Amino acid sequence: MKCLVAILTFISAALISSSIIAAEMKLAVTTSFNNSGLSDVLLPEIKNDLDLEVQLLVVGTGQALKLGQAGDVDAILVHSKKAEEEFVSQGYSTHRREIMYNDFVIVGPSDDPAKISGSSTVVEALGKIAAKPSLFASRGDDSGTHRKELSLWKDAGKDPDEFSSSWYRAAGAGMGATLNTASGMNAYIMSDRASWLKFGNKGGLKLLFSGDPVLFNQYAFLPISPEKHPHVKIELAMKLEAWLITEKAQKIIGRYSINGETLFTPNANAKVN
Repeated sequence: MKCLVAILTFISAALISSSIIAAEMKLAVTTSFNNSGLSDVLLPEIKNDLDLEVQLLVVGTGQALKLGQAGDVDAILVHSKKAEEEFVSQGYSTHRREIMYNDFVIVGPSDDPAKISGSSTVVEALGKIAAKPSLFASRGDDSGTHRKELSLWKDAGKDPDEFSSSWYRAAGAGMGATLNTASGMNAYIMSDRASWLKFGNKGGLKLLFSGDPVLFNQYAFLPISPEKHPHVKIELAMKLEAWLITEKAQKIIGRYSINGETLFTPNANAKVN
């Protein structure tokens, strides 16, 4: 009898314990988003408001999309609109919800050997770097930032596959690691503004070019489709999305700053597609 009571007590305690454990989901996010430090601000609020533990898988956009295609995560937060729209059209996500944006910037040596600071467009700035040529560090990792960089070289009439490795260095790494590479080489680099502002090892680098409208950098949330992967936690993904677009969450995003500079602008009221 005592043994039965002990077993029932153990089962009851286990059930009570499991009932208070927060729900968990997996979210693939870009290295630029994670490097910004915003996740450190958002995750405790999500846990507090939703009793939801969000496990981040920090990768480039290309890898995040692959994780979503494989059903290895419940949602993704990335920044490559064309790829995202294709992801939705292929049925891997139910929709795409814009959450926030910032912009890309060109960072480089303080003495600006390619003289890009006076450029009127980013295409002009990249053209000057290639013409010199000057050391340039590329993500080279199929991330959203890397894809954007490649498209800008194309707009400038350049093909990075033809660049000499003596000046064009593909790091094959995340934003923080590539910024470290650029700092070590005193090289030019294209970065999202948030990662640059958060980056602590600036060395001799400084922000030299920004403001071109084509450098706009939109982040979007995409839940993984349960029709493709029935095991995904779509209810939790939708719960998280609903929180991210609340007034509270959007204010947290908009108020997040470093040294007085805002890193992201919330725009979750934009259209869903």
